[in-house]
Amino acid sequence: MRFRRFSGGPLLALRRTVTPPIVARFVSIAVLGFALLDVQTARAQSASTPSSPGSSASSASQSPAAAADDDGSLQLAEPDYRVVTIPTTLRLPRHGSNFQLTHRFNGNLRQGDFGFQASNLFGLDQGAVVGFEYRFGIMRHVEAAVYRTAIEKTFQFYGKYDAVHQTASTPVSISGLVSIEGQNNFQDRYSPALGAVVSRTVRDRLAVYAAPVWVHNTAAILNIDRDTFYVGVGGRLRLRPTVYIVAETSPRVGGYDPGEASFAFGIEKRAGGHMFQLNFGNNQGTTFGQTAQGGNPHALYMGFNLARKFF
Repeated sequence: MRFRRFSGGPLLALRRTVTPPIVARFVSIAVLGFALLDVQTARAQSASTPSSPGSSASSASQSPAAAADDDGSLQLAEPDYRVVTIPTTLRLPRHGSNFQLTHRFNGNLRQGDFGFQASNLFGLDQGAVVGFEYRFGIMRHVEAAVYRTAIEKTFQFYGKYDAVHQTASTPVSISGLVSIEGQNNFQDRYSPALGAVVSRTVRDRLAVYAAPVWVHNTAAILNIDRDTFYVGVGGRLRLRPTVYIVAETSPRVGGYDPGEASFAFGIEKRAGGHMFQLNFGNNQGTTFGQTAQGGNPHALYMGFNLARKFF
């Protein structure tokens, strides 16, 4: 199914291809079941891990400086490679990998009353936009990722170079970004992007981010050659040992800017190498180009991100 969004009179430059409701519901239930099962498995594994004297001795003997320099060590304030949509500066170890599923339901939580929303299971009955991402550590501090979302069957290929890491003498972390995405399974309407992410963590409780990104060809659906420059701003706060809240917004500061700035917020749970996030936002788009095109000013979509590290 394809549909267009309008903000006032102008046409927003997005046509969305969505998963049928029955398929989306099945995928949602299967993924949620898998996540819950995986969380229980991770808990069981973490409960048995401390009995291994070798691992305990290794962790105890590692100095804070050595742990900070270890790309594979757990960063309590920065446990994932996304806030909700905007990227983080979390490093991926060489030959390590990460899989992430993004899921945005089509139901608009700002339409209808509570009874109407409940009758549609708060969007679960109305299909969804699903995306899959796999990233791999090519070499130390360099990672590559491929991401595919159902919106216009878009493929995004991008790389990240973690140039600077926060230390006692360096106040921030900085990563460079380069990307190219194309619709119709990477056959047309290409949108290259360049950007960076700057982050600052405070102890092991808080991480804040600023991600300036330039995207080309953001009005391709209108056959207009336009660029967009936006700055993603977000943060992650650890409330409990494994529970976080997240929030972000991506205001456009130059170029083509239909709709309103994308925003999202959510709550997430970490279990071992797994991250499960329940989020809400005004944009179902998750690539750099889709974020640049803005969100729906009259919508709030429920969704989730599910991630798993392999290192």
